[in-house]
Amino acid sequence: MSDHPAEDPEQIEITLGLDSPDDAEALLFAVARTVGRRVDELPAIYVKKRSLDARRGKVQFHLLVALGEEKPLDLGLPHPIECTGARRTLIVGDGPAGLFCAYQLARAGVACTVIDRGKQVQPRRRDLKLLNARGGVDPESNYCFGEGGAGTYSDGKLYTRSHKRGKVRDVMEILALHGAPPAILTEARPHIGSNLLPQVISSMRERLVACGVEFRFGTKLVGLEIEGQGSARKVTGARVEDVDSGSLETHPVQSVVIATGHSARDIFRMGLEWGVTMEPKGFALGVRIEHPQELINEIQFGKYAGHPKLGAASYKLATQVQGTGVFSFCMCPGGWIVPAMTDADHLVVNGMSLSKRDSPFANSGLVVGVEPENLVALGMKGSLAGIELQRIVERAAQVAGGGKNRAPAVRVTDFLAGKESSTLPESSYLPGLSAADVGQVLDSSGIDFSVKMKVGLREFAKRMHGYISEEAILVGVETRTSAPVRMVRDPETLQTPEIGGVFLSGEGPGYAGGIISAAVDGLRVAEQITTKVGRLVPTAG
Repeated sequence: MSDHPAEDPEQIEITLGLDSPDDAEALLFAVARTVGRRVDELPAIYVKKRSLDARRGKVQFHLLVALGEEKPLDLGLPHPIECTGARRTLIVGDGPAGLFCAYQLARAGVACTVIDRGKQVQPRRRDLKLLNARGGVDPESNYCFGEGGAGTYSDGKLYTRSHKRGKVRDVMEILALHGAPPAILTEARPHIGSNLLPQVISSMRERLVACGVEFRFGTKLVGLEIEGQGSARKVTGARVEDVDSGSLETHPVQSVVIATGHSARDIFRMGLEWGVTMEPKGFALGVRIEHPQELINEIQFGKYAGHPKLGAASYKLATQVQGTGVFSFCMCPGGWIVPAMTDADHLVVNGMSLSKRDSPFANSGLVVGVEPENLVALGMKGSLAGIELQRIVERAAQVAGGGKNRAPAVRVTDFLAGKESSTLPESSYLPGLSAADVGQVLDSSGIDFSVKMKVGLREFAKRMHGYISEEAILVGVETRTSAPVRMVRDPETLQTPEIGGVFLSGEGPGYAGGIISAAVDGLRVAEQITTKVGRLVPTAG
């Protein structure tokens, strides 16, 4: 299905107030009035985009309506076909980059194997329950590792700043075709929800398996076999390990796709061993800030808070403090704070929401930008310096939390006053909170995160009156906003220049920043691989 404006049907913009009827008949009459035609003169119509505007105290919906028949999804998309031949492409990581890479390869009938160190979505749930019950951390199956990647159980937000609009639409339609709510195709800020996304991911896998794609879970990459010298080096094999038995085997390959996420730190170490050029890149580090959702609704919607058409309010905030970005990140209305560490020595939190976004709490990352020059100023050199900074803060958070996955926390008012909290309000974080000096935890890195965050909080409170509140808490620490290192690839071939056949994709190697951008990048990598084998099938659009 094309997303090029020249091929679009006639479109008009409609604005509806909260109390305006929004059923199909009312929308038809609104369109007729706008274009100056009788209702019986109109063709079929459908909504292409729907957004909520709550600025300046006036809440209304903006609709982009297309005149014409909407094509069914299964007619507009190229579909996976039977995959034949030896599986000489190995995709490492079953997050959005890896999964959509496999999907695009299957559209061309190119056989591949997808491996993931974690488990399938259903058994993975049991490991997450253990985390939330103050149990241990399975280093291979957690909120970061497993089928679908980190985004599977972190809300399933689908909005993106990617400019590849045709491919973005393609990803959205594939998700909808496999069970995602159809609203993701029209909402300006779509999300699926952590309760629905696992089934969508499973449905995609089942379809690909039926076409001949192989998936192996509990399997991780431990090395590559590389032949040749200098510019003639190429990958010929991939060594993988069964995480339960420890058994090793080697896959003969022509292509390996590194589609691991931001927390697969062993891949970065291996990259150095392979001779891949890597460089530190900017990332962000901070906390989760949590408010009662009712408070955020009142701040954002005013007298309209609680209206049945509105649901849980969200927000997006950003400012500059001493030349450094301080901003909200991955805001989860009606959501939960969850433990997102990948080993027992560290404490990391993230946010998620279910599809209804009906938790009584709202949380968001509240983070401060970190640039490579900040690391150099601390004497931390090398491409992996950002990872070491993350580790320092994560270890400090684990100590401050007191163990059993408890997280250090402080009321926002006490944080601004530079003291610990004597009591803490209720929170969505199930393992529990420990009152602690969160500013000290952040500043354990040697960077004055707390100073910048205090300035940012006061600035945000000017825009959202009530944002600083006794009911608001900071929960530490949010460190895995993105990978702090980039594995360098050729911008045209998407391969590492040092090893032929090694493709780099998604958030882990440093080429995406969320579910949709990672999925789009996976599609692009697959197109490069299929070009090599002579079976290129373009994405929709």
